[in-house]
Amino acid sequence: MLITPEQLIGFLSAALLITISPGPDNLMVLSVGMSRGRRQGMVFGLGCALGCLSHTLLATLGVSALIKASPLAFGALKLLGGAYLIWLGIGALRSRGGARVDGAGLPDESLGKLFAKGLFANAINPKVVLFFLSFLPQFVLAERGDVSWQTAQLGLLFTMQGVLIFGLLGYFSGAVGSWINRQPAAGMWMDRLAGLIFVGLGLKLLITH
Repeated sequence: MLITPEQLIGFLSAALLITISPGPDNLMVLSVGMSRGRRQGMVFGLGCALGCLSHTLLATLGVSALIKASPLAFGALKLLGGAYLIWLGIGALRSRGGARVDGAGLPDESLGKLFAKGLFANAINPKVVLFFLSFLPQFVLAERGDVSWQTAQLGLLFTMQGVLIFGLLGYFSGAVGSWINRQPAAGMWMDRLAGLIFVGLGLKLLITH
């Protein structure tokens, strides 16, 4: 059973905006691309994006276990996730931007090491684990059944769009990085948009329940 078009559009719209908002991963992709070259930036970005697969697996297993244990537990996860998203959204709305890309001083590393570095950094990040456990279930429709499969599809979609966005950031790293450095307010407005999405998703869940 595939997710519905409404799930697909809503999820991808939120995921794309969140991914392009200035954060540690995409700023590091830009830094590597600016200092080492396009190919290096794209390889590092690929590692970061594929690191999401481990979080997808954890989220899928975790949601599946909750459903087997108790539907009420799954509902509690969505409520707690909604509260966490509101907290993230408020933080993004209060952000003053100021993100900068500094590509200087990075050590010389092979493509394999850069890929592994991106993969490992994302895979072990506890904040990303918590984000996946909070974000993915918000787009799961329990009434359609097979919640774990829906969660897996959403996680794979997030990973695929991450591969695309990070690949483009790596390829156009010089131009994008220079633009961000010249436009300090750009990151602030991206954070505002992402914050509105987080708060909106969280409030929708709390009000619905």
